[in-house]
Amino acid sequence: MSSITKFEDLEIWKLARELCQEIYLLREKTNLKNDYRLYDQLNGSSGSIMDNIAEGFERNGNKEFAQFLSIAKASCGETRSQLYRVLDRNYISKKEFDLQYEKLQMLSKQIGGFRNYLQNSDLKGSKFK
Repeated sequence: MSSITKFEDLEIWKLARELCQEIYLLREKTNLKNDYRLYDQLNGSSGSIMDNIAEGFERNGNKEFAQFLSIAKASCGETRSQLYRVLDRNYISKKEFDLQYEKLQMLSKQIGGFRNYLQNSDLKGSKFK
């Protein structure tokens, strides 16, 4: 099994990046682009998912990484909540909402699973070798 040497190799980071891009594309193809405050919040929370995964990885310690994964997971919840406002304001269809919601749910579960793995692992991270 090969080891992961950079955060860009993490599947959860790749999925978070894709999701962040999809949020941007929602802005481009809908009237969400006119709701600056809501888009700014949505863009920030979706970006926070990928950014916290990256920052935690770069800390080189599993305890710190797990803490940043917890923050990334919370940002998934924040993004889901904001997505409801996007739906309620009729910027997206229920079908589009469901698609993005499912992706956020899946990512949240994967982040949580990885966090649990780190917390239960005997490995402490490269910082402590």
